Amino acid sequence: MEIHTTAVVSPEARLAEDVEIGPYSVIGPSVTIGSGTWVGPHVVIDGRTSIGARNRIYSFTSIGNPPQDLTYRDEDTEVTIGDDNVIRENVTIHRGTPHGRGATRVGDRCFLMAYLHIAHDCRIGSNVIVASTTVLGGHVQVGDFATIGGLTAVHQFVRVGTYGFIGGHAAVRMDIPPYMLAAGTEAAKLYGPNLIGLRRNKFARDAVQALKQCYRILFRSGLSLLEGIAKTRREVEHFPEVENLLQFLEVPSRRGITR
Repeated sequence: MEIHTTAVVSPEARLAEDVEIGPYSVIGPSVTIGSGTWVGPHVVIDGRTSIGARNRIYSFTSIGNPPQDLTYRDEDTEVTIGDDNVIRENVTIHRGTPHGRGATRVGDRCFLMAYLHIAHDCRIGSNVIVASTTVLGGHVQVGDFATIGGLTAVHQFVRVGTYGFIGGHAAVRMDIPPYMLAAGTEAAKLYGPNLIGLRRNKFARDAVQALKQCYRILFRSGLSLLEGIAKTRREVEHFPEVENLLQFLEVPSRRGITR
């Protein structure tokens, strides 16, 4: 274990033997950090926070501080972060609240760029990319392989589906369906399937064509959402991607669906 002489690490913290802690960083008593994780200078990790293996956490990041929630009364809540994540400078990740299942969670292999804020009770999947100076409100859910551009604000309780893509400087007020591309500075709108992302991730051509057909029926035909779902089930081949999209749309939404 390599801990800089200026770092303040609680003797109650549980650190794997090969963890590195940089100058002037502070590690609280209820923190667990897994093997191979590097914590740079001037990082604060506090609260009941569990961080997995091989993460890289850069300077001035703050993880596990109390949520910015007026109802919070110092309850015992947590942050859980998986393996192989890159968390760049000045990222803030707040712990959960009792009315949000008590936990903020980040999956594996995420790339979280500078000045990102992840609020209380967020659920971030794996292989997610979030660009700099983005704000995720409380209870936001982001699916695996989603990408969120910089300078974006995501309203609390919004869901972003798997492989969804949100362009930079967007205002996201409602859910972004899986596999779809959204952008818009006043209110994000859908602009079709995330074709570049789907191709980069080697989705089958037939599945991509089916998602294009889903987009036309669900979001461009003038049908209500329920009518569009029914028509899609009748007319579009049932690839797993199509079923995943429809199941996302059928779950009751706190914010509504971006159209």
